[in-house]
Amino acid sequence: MPKIHFKKNRSSIEVAVGANLMKSLLNAGLPVSSSCNSDGVCAKCGIRVVEGMQNLSAPHDTELFLKEKNNVRADFRISCQTQILGDIVVDTGYW
Repeated sequence: MPKIHFKKNRSSIEVAVGANLMKSLLNAGLPVSSSCNSDGVCAKCGIRVVEGMQNLSAPHDTELFLKEKNNVRADFRISCQTQILGDIVVDTGYW
């Protein structure tokens, strides 16, 4: 099973292959900013991927549009639009 490793506190959680990144973080009790309820319209749930970008689903049109419209950095993924395929290391300003 893939793991999400948290850079700041050096902990990790296991998730199923194909699990949604945002839902996995919320299920682990971690806050994720969002104002659209995971509908893919606000881009506030961006998570910085420090390592393992290749272990995430490829960005699709909705995510690419959101990232461009909101000037989201290349090392961030819109978590409600992203599936986990392998181990990743993530970081945010709030955990």
